[in-house]
Amino acid sequence: MQILPNKKRKRFMMRSSILGAIAILLGYVLYANFIAEEKTLIQEGDIAPNFVLTTLEGEKVELEDYRGQGVFLNFWGTYCPPCEKEMPYMDNQYQVFKDRGVEILAVNVGESELVTERFVNRHDLSFPILRDPNRSVVDYYGVGPLPSTFLIDKNGEVVRVIEGGMTEEHIQGYMEEIAPS
Repeated sequence: MQILPNKKRKRFMMRSSILGAIAILLGYVLYANFIAEEKTLIQEGDIAPNFVLTTLEGEKVELEDYRGQGVFLNFWGTYCPPCEKEMPYMDNQYQVFKDRGVEILAVNVGESELVTERFVNRHDLSFPILRDPNRSVVDYYGVGPLPSTFLIDKNGEVVRVIEGGMTEEHIQGYMEEIAPS
């Protein structure tokens, strides 16, 4: 066995360390993407999975309790400009459709109660605001960009998935779509 000079030994160790780190990273990426349990992505035609979350007032809300109604399930954050823009439109349409069997459930994604409360008070929102502080529901639904909205019919079926902001006219049309007959 040949003994490497000090400089060559250091270079060899450095290269070996870098290659080892790359191999570990590559192994993790392969594991996370192909071997680990896949993230559920709820799509149109699926039955919306049940969940229980808490409102800002501390009440437990279970999706299953809304069977027989249309549900406008919106995932949002206070830091999201399109979310902020559509919230007043959602509230306007909530006033029109709440007596027609359509409920809005707006799920705040991972923010503190204080930040969420300030946002709701500033916009004077009247529909239920749910908190998903651990992002468990957003992860289970496979939500990508915010805002994301799942339109759920009276039978619990997801009839449409909308990513991105909406105008008031869009929201009105979507509410019509899920209003029970």
